[in-house]
Amino acid sequence: MSAITRDEVAHLARLSRLALPEDELDQLAAQLDVIISAVAKVQEVAKGDIPPTSHALPLTNVYRPDEAVPGLTPDQALAGAPAVEDGRFRVPQILGEEE
Repeated sequence: MSAITRDEVAHLARLSRLALPEDELDQLAAQLDVIISAVAKVQEVAKGDIPPTSHALPLTNVYRPDEAVPGLTPDQALAGAPAVEDGRFRVPQILGEEE
């Protein structure tokens, strides 16, 4: 695979609307060449006879059927509350607004 050139990096920078200093163009060309080489190696390994996977091990979701069960009555729900007012949980006022 051919190395990415300094001119190609400058072209990519213009397309991306990046203002790169001249000294960074050479540095980025070398870094992008390493990245492109790594991607090429991965593409070599990914052969057509190997199916793509998202996980190394097969995953199976375990579902249970939904069953309607009775909930708590208001008295049961409020039984453990530290303070109750008018059949509701009483909580401290935090907004500072008057009712």
